[in-house]
Amino acid sequence: MNARQGLQLLRQHQRTTFLVASGLSTAGSFAGLTAKGWLLLQGSHNPLLLALHFAMLTLPTLVVSGPAGVLTDQWGSEKVLIRAQWGLFAAAVLGAIAIPLSQGGLQALLLLASTLGVGTASAYELTARNKYCALLVDHPDGLGSYLTSFSVVFNVAKLVGPPIGGLLLAGTGPFAALALDAASYLVPIATLIWLMAPNADAEERSQRGQQASLATAWRDCGADLRRVLIFCALACLFGFFHPGLAPLMADQLLGPSPQALGLFTSVIAAGSITGGLWLQRRAEHLSRRPALLLGGSTLVSGLAQIGLGISPHAGWGLAMAFLIGAGTACLLSGTNLILQVRSPQVLRGRMAGLGQIAFLGGGGLSGILAAGLSLKTGIWPTFVLLGCLGSALAIWELASQHQKRLA
Repeated sequence: MNARQGLQLLRQHQRTTFLVASGLSTAGSFAGLTAKGWLLLQGSHNPLLLALHFAMLTLPTLVVSGPAGVLTDQWGSEKVLIRAQWGLFAAAVLGAIAIPLSQGGLQALLLLASTLGVGTASAYELTARNKYCALLVDHPDGLGSYLTSFSVVFNVAKLVGPPIGGLLLAGTGPFAALALDAASYLVPIATLIWLMAPNADAEERSQRGQQASLATAWRDCGADLRRVLIFCALACLFGFFHPGLAPLMADQLLGPSPQALGLFTSVIAAGSITGGLWLQRRAEHLSRRPALLLGGSTLVSGLAQIGLGISPHAGWGLAMAFLIGAGTACLLSGTNLILQVRSPQVLRGRMAGLGQIAFLGGGGLSGILAAGLSLKTGIWPTFVLLGCLGSALAIWELASQHQKRLA
């Protein structure tokens, strides 16, 4: 097979090609985040700094997800997606060059700035990618399954990325892990420019003006999708698993080594993969039953947090981490699934932005809340408290909305 035939084959299977490219860049990203988290933990042992690091990744969504959704609906998803990938590459390069050029407080500041850049560009990338996926499927009924397949690929990358980061940290130092993170973003950039052939004519764009605003999307999406957004935001605020504290949790549960952190995050990722596969096979059915999908996911995650906080021992703790990963993945991927499949195509960029504000913004605030509480009560009592709040919210949603079906 020559090079031209290989390119034609990749274009014929463009959905799979795009999934693989996204997975490779995500694996590199998690290797880099693992390296950054470990460096910050070793430099300070301060849970607030770890929470701030995760907040740098998630809280930009509160500011830029809305404009990202508006821009995606106006410019088109492909144009925004390619520019967002270049932004991710530049932010990752900043993290890599911080290692040889700085140390101490300046290095920590540059690492946080790098993560802030990744979080900002990711808001645009995720928003545009959600709408872009509809241009790759042959039939609208296939959209739900394709969207949820990104959750599976994302969590597979989350499974392999942290061990790679831990091995590179232990073997060659943090620069290699962060350099891999930066280089991995070149894969989706090349894929989008040279290998993809989306059905651009199928994309509906909004016009400039008041009707293209985020407020218009909030109003026009309907009461059912507004409830989905509100529940997701509350579930993330009060019962979200706090990945920014993962280095501290792994340290107390398994030990202070990079390999311990890699094992802990990989177990969470294995649970997320399991939850993502379960959701993918039931995407069409569950997208019609938001209370069952989102309330059930939140309940699983909340009860697992309680179990982890009550008995933080290695084997039991890893089992609870697996359930936390499964519940959290279904909550986040399920919210995105419902918002995309059940909203008009012209609103999907803005609905993706609203979804990011709900789950990443809420999760970032929750991480800061958890870090503050852990300084006063300890990490495990904090997990019990927030797990109880998340479980109560889930039970209320299941009891009050279990009969609700979306058209």
